[in-house]
This record gives sequence, C-alpha cells and structure tokens, in this order.
Amino acid sequence: MDLRILEIASHTENNKIIKNFTHKSKNKNPLCGDEMEISLIIKNNVVKDVGYQCSSCVYCQASVSLLSRKIKEKKVDEIKSFIDSGENLFNDVKTSLEKHWRDFKEILNKKNLSRKECLLLPLKTVLKALKI
Repeated sequence: MDLRILEIASHTENNKIIKNFTHKSKNKNPLCGDEMEISLIIKNNVVKDVGYQCSSCVYCQASVSLLSRKIKEKKVDEIKSFIDSGENLFNDVKTSLEKHWRDFKEILNKKNLSRKECLLLPLKTVLKALKI
C-alpha cells in the first residue's frame, strides 16, 4: 500500500457530525460495502463546512479526507465540474485540473485503478448531496 494514501487518510478534521447541515447524502459501494455519509453547509452557493462519517477502507478514507478539505469555501459549480472530471483521472484521457484540485492526481490514477470505486465513492456522495 502506498504510504501517501495513509498520510492523506490521517487528516480527519472533517470526520464529524454536522447537525445544521443544508445538504446531506448517504452512499454505499455495492462492490465492497464501504458506506459513507456526507453533510454540507452551503451558503450563497459556497460550501462553508463539511462533515463526514464512513465505515470504509483506507482508500475511501483518503479520498473523503482530501475532498472534504478541498471543497470548503468553493462554489458548488466548481465542485461539480471537478467531480465530473474526476473519473477521467483513471483513464489515459488528458485531464487538465485547476491547481486547487491537482492533489487528487496522487490518488485518482491508474496505479489505484483496482480501488477506483472506493476512491470515487466520496465524490459520488458529494455530488448526490449537491443535487438535493
């Protein structure tokens, strides 16, 4: 296992319950059973706070940890745009990311293709929450 995955997963400051959320979603990976719940506080189309709880593998935990830190103070449209392009990072498709999102190239890549669904679960859960 890549030590960088463990390092990213160790940032758990957003692993918390938010009671006054404006958007919330639960999701489950049918392949492995990873489960996740993400709560957001959105004001004026900007994510102000993020909380997540998960029962999942370290790959999923790394992805949700990184995502929860990167979406704070970002506009909803920017987040949706990034998530839409996230799956392309696993393919040979040339994907240009804004500097803010480039940290995801470390984990969303061909090297971790076998854990693709684990890594994408947080992105799909946030996207689901934003569609409410």
